[in-house]
Amino acid sequence: MIPNKAAITGVGMSTIGRNTGRPAMDHLAEAALQALACAGLSRDDIDGIATYPGKADNSPGMSPLGTGEVRNALGLKTRWHSAVPDGPAQMAPLMVAAMAVMTGQARHVLCFRALTESSSQSAGQRASIAGSGRARIGGWLSWLVPANAMSASNWAGWMAQRYFHEFGMTRDHLAMVATGQRRFALANPAAVTRKPLTTEDYLSARMISSPLGLFDCDIPIDGACAVIVSAPDAARDCARVPLSIAAMGSALRSPETWDQRADLTTMGAHDAGADLWARTDFRPHNVDVLALYDGFSIFVPFWLEALGFCGHGEAKDFIADGNIGPGGRYPVNTGGGQLSAGRLHGFGLLHEACLQLWGDGGERQVRDARTAVCGMGGGFIAGAMLLHRD
Repeated sequence: MIPNKAAITGVGMSTIGRNTGRPAMDHLAEAALQALACAGLSRDDIDGIATYPGKADNSPGMSPLGTGEVRNALGLKTRWHSAVPDGPAQMAPLMVAAMAVMTGQARHVLCFRALTESSSQSAGQRASIAGSGRARIGGWLSWLVPANAMSASNWAGWMAQRYFHEFGMTRDHLAMVATGQRRFALANPAAVTRKPLTTEDYLSARMISSPLGLFDCDIPIDGACAVIVSAPDAARDCARVPLSIAAMGSALRSPETWDQRADLTTMGAHDAGADLWARTDFRPHNVDVLALYDGFSIFVPFWLEALGFCGHGEAKDFIADGNIGPGGRYPVNTGGGQLSAGRLHGFGLLHEACLQLWGDGGERQVRDARTAVCGMGGGFIAGAMLLHRD
């Protein structure tokens, strides 16, 4: 029996890489056609489309495609479309797609994320350059720029520093995150970085924003990922066993800034995680695979605590006990994550989770994986989703 839930029925990912020089639409078309083949659908079956955040020019290559041009390029005739720049950010198109198919707005929604960051950005044109892509700096950035806190690495760095101070975490613990995900990447032919990474390599790499070093930061790439979200009755006719969206969480109970949360050892993830578990009878011990946003390595312990896999301040011990790496009870980012497989703003993490639940993980396959949790976002933005293979 397929429960009365929206489901993921197909996923696809383009060949990703550094400085590929390929147009974003080439990557997107490759990923979309893969997702259609995975689901056993044709373009005529797709009647909805959604993305995050829509076409934007605030940073080169960060969001080069909107729903309109993708509809045209793929020849789609949709009844429903959405581009979501705010809310639970990277998770937003998947969440609104699930709500769209459950309310009859569409039957099969193509959700996508495409980037050409690696090819498009330069030393003088990127998000962390003051004024790059902006006619005027305003809002909360106007307070950060004078302090030279230009990049999300700075904002994540101060959260990491506070967490280290409060709970005794060290760079050795974050090394376990980075090296563990690199070991997963070695078994993933699609990962952009497949060179072994030792603790010594990690600790000797240059500092980016203390206490975060080079290997604490995700890797900008060129690539695209597509995910098809289907109505429950429509999912029955797809080629794969549907992956039911058992619950979603996107609560936010703090100001929409990185620096004004009452407790800087938590993120919006903590609100979204609590919201997720309030909507389902599943519990953390039911989960087999974790897909946790790792724009920076410090986000992984934050998400572990936010989703209740360990208590507040206990992530360092949970990680040190070997829970999250290859062979661990709660394997995290089994494709290598964004730290090793490349940054697709969470879509790559979800793609990997789906492969695991379908048993397509190859050498990195988690045995008998049936339930996965995905958390996307850092700082104040967050969305969480629980997937189950019936």
